[in-house]
Amino acid sequence: MKNSIKNDFQEAVNELIKSPITTASELMAAKRKIAKKYGLPIFKNSDILRELKGSGSSSAILRRILRKREIRTMSGIAPVAVLTMPYACPGKCVYCPTEKDVPQSYLSNEPAVMRAIRCNYNPYLQVQLRLSALEANGHEPEKIEIIVIGGTWSVLPTAYKYWYIKECFRAANNFRQQKTDNKKQKYNAKLKISVLSRQLQGEQKKNEKAKYKIIGLTLETRPDYIDEKELREMRELGCTRVELGVQAIDDKILKINKRGHGVAETVKATKLLKDFGFKVTYHLMPGLPGATAKKDLAMFKKLFSDERFQPDQIKFYPTVVTRGSLLFRWWKAGKYKTYSDKVLKQLIIDCKKAVPPYVRIIRLIRDIPGESIMAGNKITNLRQVMKDLGVKCDCIRCREPKELKIKNYELRILNYKASGGDEYFISVDSVSASSAQAGKIIYGFCRLRLSGVAAIIRELHVYGELAPVGAAGRVQHSGLGKMLLAEAEKIARQNGFKKMMIISGVGARGYYRKFGYRLRGTYMEKKFA
Repeated sequence: MKNSIKNDFQEAVNELIKSPITTASELMAAKRKIAKKYGLPIFKNSDILRELKGSGSSSAILRRILRKREIRTMSGIAPVAVLTMPYACPGKCVYCPTEKDVPQSYLSNEPAVMRAIRCNYNPYLQVQLRLSALEANGHEPEKIEIIVIGGTWSVLPTAYKYWYIKECFRAANNFRQQKTDNKKQKYNAKLKISVLSRQLQGEQKKNEKAKYKIIGLTLETRPDYIDEKELREMRELGCTRVELGVQAIDDKILKINKRGHGVAETVKATKLLKDFGFKVTYHLMPGLPGATAKKDLAMFKKLFSDERFQPDQIKFYPTVVTRGSLLFRWWKAGKYKTYSDKVLKQLIIDCKKAVPPYVRIIRLIRDIPGESIMAGNKITNLRQVMKDLGVKCDCIRCREPKELKIKNYELRILNYKASGGDEYFISVDSVSASSAQAGKIIYGFCRLRLSGVAAIIRELHVYGELAPVGAAGRVQHSGLGKMLLAEAEKIARQNGFKKMMIISGVGARGYYRKFGYRLRGTYMEKKFA
């Protein structure tokens, strides 16, 4: 850009920044008017955001209008999904597509897969690419949840797993930093685990004080691969949440779909995960061969009436038919039929009505492009459809404050049995003069588990617009986390426990140190006086 054009651009953008803009339509009109005045092309939002950031302007309204997909960081964290390299899968599930050079059950035209392929599945490049995209769209991704997808994590080579997560941490540590080691590294299968472990611990230590902190790490696997050894390894890697491919809690349906495990494995895995302090997410697939809408609803309700299950989060993936799967051949032969849109919508409505307030529905559909779906749901905005139909839901996601500011609130405690332990869901909810409206907004919550000799906080989260560390957000950094933590400690003491453990994300360790917690092994721990 020549100096004269650069100066004109700078002047034009500065004029736009100073304009009284309050809506997206006003922004578009101002962009056209100012671009015409200076004889420039219409500015990209990312250009304006970059100048806005450099100007030190405090125009939160303009930032919000410019920000793309604002919902991505409304939950208080910046999710960054990365894929592992294609490895052989132990499962033979009838619904899974198989595509060359793509992880089992994924398709090459899914957005996350396309990004991974562009990076040749390199974790370092994937993380940096996503952080750059989030910043370009107006987000400030300084609190990151790494979500590793790509099939069954547990069957990957151990050395690859340590290298992969080490590279995710290194990418966050080096983001926007001018360093000699700010380059991708190839996986070397000959590296010793002891060496990789030391390198990983070094990057984790750096991340505790880095600008871009990984405060959560999610891994996905199968229930039949969960044991104590696996969970200890996951903790060394920094994992805080595990997604289980449960699909159904009916042995007959699982057998028909060649899942390779039964309900007993799901029950065992769920208990182990909770006792280790992990958050537990279930993947559920309504509409599988052998299921009916009635059976699916009964299974969904059983998740919360039977203490053996009680997942913290749910991904609701209606079964679809894709090429490359055995289910595709069954469908072509007339041996399988998907639910109609009408039946599926009613099932989701009924399921959402049954969700307790301590559960979060993360997703209602999987991000499979419509052209890859031969049969089954193609509605990409099911959540919005449900909202437009007036469907009421008490799940955490539906009650998040998003851009709302804290008003009147109260502390609430829900106690329920789960996997042989006592769970306390401590939340800060909105207060209303109308009892029907009370609790419609959740500002933050804490999951406390009392089991055996351990009192462990499995999750502490303050919801609202993502605010950088040290900045004043609408809900984050408002003192609610301190309040929730104090209440959890009080309950533990009252039940005779002498210490508290927290399954903290690596980047959140510094937060807990402020309240007297110290790192013991892979957990933050505090002994009560």
